[in-house]
Amino acid sequence: MSAADLEATDRRILDLLALDGRMSYTDLGKATGLSTSAVHQRVKRLEQRGLIRGYGASLDYDRVGLPLTAFVSIRPIDPSQADDSPERLRSLPEIEACWSVAGEESYILKVRVATPGDLEDLLARIRAAANVSTRTTIVLSTPYENRPITGAPGPA
Repeated sequence: MSAADLEATDRRILDLLALDGRMSYTDLGKATGLSTSAVHQRVKRLEQRGLIRGYGASLDYDRVGLPLTAFVSIRPIDPSQADDSPERLRSLPEIEACWSVAGEESYILKVRVATPGDLEDLLARIRAAANVSTRTTIVLSTPYENRPITGAPGPA
């Protein structure tokens, strides 16, 4: 499905849920001019079509004991080795996200840990588990994160 195939009302519902995943069907209806049951049907349809993949909480990682965020770029030491790093690293709970990327590196990992020592330990485990070299960027602050894409182009 392309963005052009998405109705303006469905896009509005997606924008609202991206801002507040706990928004009630009643409040969604008020914001879109639809009845509660009509909104409920549309949300279920958006879920079934895979446009809504799930709902989650935004955590305060400092307060849950994981104040250090880093991006770890990985590259295979042996370029002829199988491209299975995501599977090899799946069991490491500190890795929050794994993106396949174009460029010198094969993947970029988003990791969260408590201390620089924990990061050093994690890097050693990543290198050993996936037989990769790493390049790490430590996040100093996060002015914003997980912003919803509101105002995306839609049908005219």
